[in-house]
Amino acid sequence: MDLKEADILKDSIKDHWYYISKGRAMRKMLGNLKVSEILDVGAGSGIFSRQLLDAGYCDSAVCLDTNYCSEKIEQYNGKQIFFVKSIECASQKLILMMDVLEHVPDDSNMLNKYVQDLERDSLVLITVPAFQFLWSSHDVFLDHYRRYTMKTIEELVVKAGLTPVKSRYYFGILFPLVAIIRLIKKTLLGCGILKPKSELKIYPSWLNRTLIAMHDLERHTLFRLNKFFGLSLFVLCRKN
Repeated sequence: MDLKEADILKDSIKDHWYYISKGRAMRKMLGNLKVSEILDVGAGSGIFSRQLLDAGYCDSAVCLDTNYCSEKIEQYNGKQIFFVKSIECASQKLILMMDVLEHVPDDSNMLNKYVQDLERDSLVLITVPAFQFLWSSHDVFLDHYRRYTMKTIEELVVKAGLTPVKSRYYFGILFPLVAIIRLIKKTLLGCGILKPKSELKIYPSWLNRTLIAMHDLERHTLFRLNKFFGLSLFVLCRKN
């Protein structure tokens, strides 16, 4: 999760359709999993860790982000969240990497760094932006290096010693409209007419609720079978 977007949305982030919908899809991927502690790599504000703590998936969370100004421990609804800038090795049974790998020049090296010391059968849940042809000013603003397909992300995780358990595209309902808009914006960006900026913003409450409802429908119908199109990719992996 990007701290730039947290700065844009501020306190509204917990109610924003994108983070609510993505969090629900995250929990759908994890099923009935229960662990004592999670490691949330590139956690930003910790929104996804908080969602898992609220839903009872874990008893504590370690939120890791090199962009934190300082380290701290937060008491959250009777549970602890550790905000840290680095760790020596990952020992948790579940690692989240929610929209992280696209931010680094060497995604293979970063993934290896956090999974190499994991115990066998530990889980890693990864999300990344999908399809390079959707590259736009949004990616430039967020300092992305690439977007992925299911094939490229699965090849990456296998190389790191992980086995893909589930792979899904998400935000498929919005895909046709957003694809058209981003192709236009990509052209404008290349011509120097458009400046890089995030596409996330605060919406009127009625539209926010509508977008949440749309993606609830997608999650209950299309998500389980969607290996074809979407704005984001989810991959749940197991350590070999």
